[in-house]
Amino acid sequence: MLKQSFYRIGILHRFVNKVFPQVEAELKRYMRMAEKIPDPVLKRQAVESINKKKFHCQGGSVYALYPGVPQRDMVRFIVSYQTISDYLDNLCDRAKVEDEEAFKRLHQAMTDALLPGEVFSDYYECYPYKDDGGYLRLLVAECKAFISGLPSYAIVREKILFLARLYSELQTYKHLVPEVRECRMTGWYENYLGYFPEINGWEFAAAAGSTLGIFMLVAAATNPYLDGLEAWEIFHSYFPWICGLHILLDYYIDLDEDEANGDLNFVSYYANLTNCLERLKVFYKNSQNEATKLRYPFFHSTVVDGLMAMYLSDPKAFYGERSLVTEELLDYCGKYTRMMHGFCCWLRKKKRI
Repeated sequence: MLKQSFYRIGILHRFVNKVFPQVEAELKRYMRMAEKIPDPVLKRQAVESINKKKFHCQGGSVYALYPGVPQRDMVRFIVSYQTISDYLDNLCDRAKVEDEEAFKRLHQAMTDALLPGEVFSDYYECYPYKDDGGYLRLLVAECKAFISGLPSYAIVREKILFLARLYSELQTYKHLVPEVRECRMTGWYENYLGYFPEINGWEFAAAAGSTLGIFMLVAAATNPYLDGLEAWEIFHSYFPWICGLHILLDYYIDLDEDEANGDLNFVSYYANLTNCLERLKVFYKNSQNEATKLRYPFFHSTVVDGLMAMYLSDPKAFYGERSLVTEELLDYCGKYTRMMHGFCCWLRKKKRI
């Protein structure tokens, strides 16, 4: 127990004092580029995606602390890839475009970024706004530069591309007009549910919306001795459990906001908050069980508790009836989550996250 406590304190210290400044530096670099985008619509969405979603890059960059990973290069990859994700999300969600083919073409960037070599699609081919001054292509190129040098990338490549395709399909369908999106989403996830009998379709969609599995597999590929068995163990631990927990928590805190804006929210498909609470407990328990099966279990367990702590430290987690649910979740997760929750509350107070 004492060993775990010291490990978690140590990783939190390095995360905030070493990794956060590197994330900040990378985001400032991309902000300078975003501010030079010629098209005003693309420029606005690029700038807003960095300003309003910085915590996505901060959270994902915990994988720069995975043992053996070249920290600075890993931060650069994570920030580049997550910035692609956040930028495309804004283009699909905030620019008043509702074209399925346009969304598909945009999201080819998510898979191109994971393909070594000169593979660049025409991402804006079907999108009404096009001139980003090379911004998206540069982000894709940054990702390629890192993965091209990974000694075990061939071991994880197909698993990572599968996760990226799921993510891209999800984002394409979830941003369609309300009259269409639910039907399209249902038809999409039913193709996969037979492989994941322990979860429902909306929980599958949530797991597909996380980039954490991609980041973890890329981190693992820095190890020249990675084998196929370990890569499969990582994949099955992260998808659906750790990835699903990540995005369900994200939707949990945004429940009221999404309802007010008419946005799709996977947590809203639970019968009630009691059902939501029980399923979040299942995802947390299974995530922690899976963490024990992996190399460096303390690292993965800390990530799982960190997800709970970070999202449940958001004031939105305590709105209305969710206050009791949040308190019960924190009690269920135990002392490590409580400790990290207090730390995340302090970081929010200091405006670090």
